[in-house]
Amino acid sequence: MLWFVVALFAIFQHGPMPLYSTRTLAVAWEMWSENQFLVPQINGHPYSHKVPLLFWLIHAGWAVSGVNDVWPRLLQVLIGAGWLLAAAALARRVFSLRPSIARLAPWFLIALAYSFLFGLQIMYEVLLALTVALALLALSGKPRWIWFALALGAGLMTKGPVMLLHVAFPFLLGPWWSEHARADRKGWYLRGCLALAGAVAMLLAWALPAGFAGGEAYRNELFFLQTAGRVVDSFDHARPLWWYLPMLGVLLFPWIGWPRLWRAVATFTRPIGDGERFLISWLLPAFAGFCLVSGKQVYYLLPLLPGVAMALSCALARQEWRGVGTGRVWSAWPIALAAFGFAFLLAVLPVWLAGGHLHSHWLHDAARLSPWFAVGFAALGLLLLLPGEGERELHRIAGTSLLGVALAHALFAHALFHNFNLEPAAGLLGRAQAEHRPIANVGQYEGQFHYLARLRGSIDEINIGGIGEWAAANPRGLIVRYPPKLDPRARRYALLIQPFRSRWLEIWSAPTLAAIEAGQTPAEPAQRTALYPPDYWRYGEPVEREGD
Repeated sequence: MLWFVVALFAIFQHGPMPLYSTRTLAVAWEMWSENQFLVPQINGHPYSHKVPLLFWLIHAGWAVSGVNDVWPRLLQVLIGAGWLLAAAALARRVFSLRPSIARLAPWFLIALAYSFLFGLQIMYEVLLALTVALALLALSGKPRWIWFALALGAGLMTKGPVMLLHVAFPFLLGPWWSEHARADRKGWYLRGCLALAGAVAMLLAWALPAGFAGGEAYRNELFFLQTAGRVVDSFDHARPLWWYLPMLGVLLFPWIGWPRLWRAVATFTRPIGDGERFLISWLLPAFAGFCLVSGKQVYYLLPLLPGVAMALSCALARQEWRGVGTGRVWSAWPIALAAFGFAFLLAVLPVWLAGGHLHSHWLHDAARLSPWFAVGFAALGLLLLLPGEGERELHRIAGTSLLGVALAHALFAHALFHNFNLEPAAGLLGRAQAEHRPIANVGQYEGQFHYLARLRGSIDEINIGGIGEWAAANPRGLIVRYPPKLDPRARRYALLIQPFRSRWLEIWSAPTLAAIEAGQTPAEPAQRTALYPPDYWRYGEPVEREGD
């Protein structure tokens, strides 16, 4: 409930984040607006990168309440809460004879900063993590093969075959950690293979008709290129073999700063029981598999975090059984020190900026509110220094860390999100389409405007060299571009200027931009020039952005 309330508050602090959330919503919107629920669509073309379960869940809410911004966010929080509940149930089942581990594990999980912040994105990984936890829950204890098949099928319908990497090894190594598998090895593997066949049948029941409906190119990408293209020499997010190792510190923050926990991990000794064997058969092969896969992202490891939380709980519980580490004062001092350090930086940020020492637009934006948030982080640091004993210490650290992450997110939402807020641009593009004016995007288009502007049809993708040709063919058209430095003529001739990430977003009338690119002076200024937010001119010139 603590996590649910904080997450529900946080996710409504700002609008959809580009490009993750806006792309997911764009696909859901295009399927909905085109009444095409079989083949996912983006920018008027079949979208082979993802399977449709999350889109269907969004559609289910829209079918009841209409298209709105509330349901996708509420759905994401509900999926995250379901993941926490499933993880807690999995810990109780795996360590049924050691209830202290099941009590500790959820507290380790709710405090993880990365999983909380990423869980606020309308994305697929948290839903995948939920299906993984449910599948392993059905596999542990006395296996329930029908539920295992349903959870496995749901995972396949969420992100495709990567679901198998998360659950294959616990199933294959079942006799090593499960007494039920040891008692009936033949039945274990026979029923498990039947459940796998049923899950794959669920995926194929959608994929085969969708493949034929989407055309040959979509079919080839869906069945062959999307998974194979990420395994070896990935076309997307290619990283070296060792890349995940330093990322573990990001995933495990703030627990990497709790000395008592790492003392417990360092002093962990045998014997190991079936519960520990389950964690080994799950975490180590899956992590090794993700290291071997060429395409890597930090959030690919999210489904493993309940297992990590159980492993940390197991180590801490064993230390307490030996009577070590209880009742220590200031045991969370490194985490408190980080909170005080961040509070100090926020407090002195306006002073540094006033002295002309810093010029980044991110720091200028944050400085408007940073002193107020500095007080909050200082208070959280004081809470972390209170003496603790036993599980209360864990609860205090977890709760304080969760509030700290929510506070950092609130600072981002109120001071920095306007660098990601595409609603002004989307509003202009929506009005343009209502006037039947064509739209072009310079560079690759990621669907960032389709949901916000409720666009129908496609936006043309052009390069800089093609601006003149496109403008000649579409004299009433609008062109969106993202220059690293603001063109001085944009203040006079662009229809809209706004910050976007570390760049600028400009919307131009096609003939005007074509004339400027050709070195000519446009006939007259734009009829309507807008800047968002207006106070970006408060220094006489735009606040310096990266590359300006």
